[in-house]
Amino acid sequence: MVAVTSQFDFLSEEYATLFAGSNATAFQHPIWLDAIYNKLVAPLNVEPLIMTVRGAANGDLKMVLPLLRRKYLGLRTIEFADLGVSDYVAPVASQATIDAIAADPFTCRRIKTLMQPFDMLRIRKLQSSSEAIRKVLGGTVCSELPMSAYAVPLGSDFATWRVNSISASYRKELDKKSRQLHRKGKVVFDCASDVETIKATLLKMQEYRRGRFESGDLLQDQVFFDFYLDVAIRGRSTLARFYPVLMDGAPIAGAMALAHKGSLLVILTGFDHDNYKNQSLGSLIFEMVANHGIGVGDRVLDFTIGDEPYKILFGSQKSPIYQIFGSGSMAGAIAGAAVHSPWVKRVAQRFVK
Repeated sequence: MVAVTSQFDFLSEEYATLFAGSNATAFQHPIWLDAIYNKLVAPLNVEPLIMTVRGAANGDLKMVLPLLRRKYLGLRTIEFADLGVSDYVAPVASQATIDAIAADPFTCRRIKTLMQPFDMLRIRKLQSSSEAIRKVLGGTVCSELPMSAYAVPLGSDFATWRVNSISASYRKELDKKSRQLHRKGKVVFDCASDVETIKATLLKMQEYRRGRFESGDLLQDQVFFDFYLDVAIRGRSTLARFYPVLMDGAPIAGAMALAHKGSLLVILTGFDHDNYKNQSLGSLIFEMVANHGIGVGDRVLDFTIGDEPYKILFGSQKSPIYQIFGSGSMAGAIAGAAVHSPWVKRVAQRFVK
């Protein structure tokens, strides 16, 4: 039984149970999706399109597709609930359920019918090129994105992890930078749990990032600042970890991460570059986060999406990220083809003006 709704209780017990048994990522966690739909959807003027699949016998929740309908290149476009804050997307269901739905033509047709009206299906940031997921979503083309994700195993001992993951020369450099930093005053690194510390550190991160990112930094937008703050506070005992770095009691850096099934995903950092540019504070905070993660049993440090060179310095391995396209109209078909066939891009641009 397939249904579509603009409202769904992601904090419900049935969704928590579904999520716990699914292959979904931290970015489909109940708190994360609840914050996206309640903090971002209305201010960004996008339409929620949440699809549920339930068992015919007893109505139990089998799958959730957290989708949105928005304008992209002038086209009505179906996307996952990403809005620039999520690094990975996924259907919320077990692999067995995804495979079963993919093998059921009626359910797949019903899903695509309930997505209407739309011109283009544009699903980005998938960690898998799964044929089953493509069928469930009604996509016709799956391809790699021109960016990758990076992650490194952590192991059970920080010193061993450093030796195995970081080159001797870079370890030496980081040790030198750490000594320089500690000579400046009393350095305290912590995983914060109190609301005031989290808010104060996020405000300083916003300030520090303002000078380093000329444009496009979501944290400078109050809507997105409130989103991250909401997740950090509500998720502080479950999903979210917030790491302030203090110098003599004042925040000089911070990092926000999501913890999910043994993986620690670093999603946001900010540091005082002006006063600590010679101490490689950005790199030192990754070491601090890795050390804490190992101490609490995390198995993977995930730097998520983006091809920044620093990620390789910590021994991270590159993995591909995929996108799926489908169409609901001729305009959508042409626009989708333009992504994979540059020669039709000019046609698509004329068509959607």
